[in-house]
Amino acid sequence: MLVTFHTNAWSSITMFSDVAVTLLKMAGHSGTVPSAMLAADIPSALARLEQKLAAAGAEDRSKQSVRPDMEDADSPPAVGLRMRAHPLIQLLSAAARQKCDVTWEESQ
Repeated sequence: MLVTFHTNAWSSITMFSDVAVTLLKMAGHSGTVPSAMLAADIPSALARLEQKLAAAGAEDRSKQSVRPDMEDADSPPAVGLRMRAHPLIQLLSAAARQKCDVTWEESQ
């Protein structure tokens, strides 16, 4: 399943549902799809998301330093959650600046 985020302040973005729900929960939302976030709630949700991503990034780095031999030399590096979160962070930042609500829904 895919989830598409919409706001009047930014272009719509689509991401895999497992990643979207994880990021929404990190931002303090229930992770329900479909749902919305009011403009007044976005700055605090964005701050929580960035704080949790920073903590998750530190944990990921410690796991990588402990087990570098686990990755196949021929396989591309894994895309981390912080990188996957970047489009949503941009969308939420634009929505916060322009005081716009954000909605999301399941998409195909």
